[in-house]
Amino acid sequence: MEHYVGLDVSLKLTAICIVDRTGKIQREGMVHSDPEAIAAFIKSNAPHVARIGLETGATSTWLWTELNKMGLPVICIDARHAKAALKMQINKSDRNDAVGIARIIQCGWYKEVRVKDLDSHAVKALLVSRALLVKIKRDLENQIRGLLKNLGLVIGPAKMNAFALRAAELIENRPELAVAVTPLLTARVAIEQQIARP
Repeated sequence: MEHYVGLDVSLKLTAICIVDRTGKIQREGMVHSDPEAIAAFIKSNAPHVARIGLETGATSTWLWTELNKMGLPVICIDARHAKAALKMQINKSDRNDAVGIARIIQCGWYKEVRVKDLDSHAVKALLVSRALLVKIKRDLENQIRGLLKNLGLVIGPAKMNAFALRAAELIENRPELAVAVTPLLTARVAIEQQIARP
């Protein structure tokens, strides 16, 4: 007999529901949100699993990848489509969501999402990290410009090293400003070094 499995994943626990081809619940449970624990529950309770469904979310790439490595027929479904189907339920709970996801998978009322591999996510993380560092550097420069401009001290157009030199020049004989601006310049240098790293 074919089984269909729904996973409602949270950071700590995953609600699991196993239904047969008619949608009748065969087994339910709650395990740690760990691929090994999820796979163990499914293999022991649904030996003839046809499809396993989980919604897109923060840990879906990791779980999808690990469960696939274990040879389980897992698919990732669009969370918005699942939400539309699940909102018809009277009681909203992890358990009921797992039941709903299992029935969505069993009936075929889902849109499968292509899951990117972990290398793609690593490249994206690098790009996002670098973009954040560039933004922090720009924010620090704007803060320094603003602090000095309030006192009539204008840095003007300055790129690369010229910015730090011009700011240092403006606060050279102003110890009351140096206390506020020097830490920002030091932080800017540290951020700049991280941006320049290969």
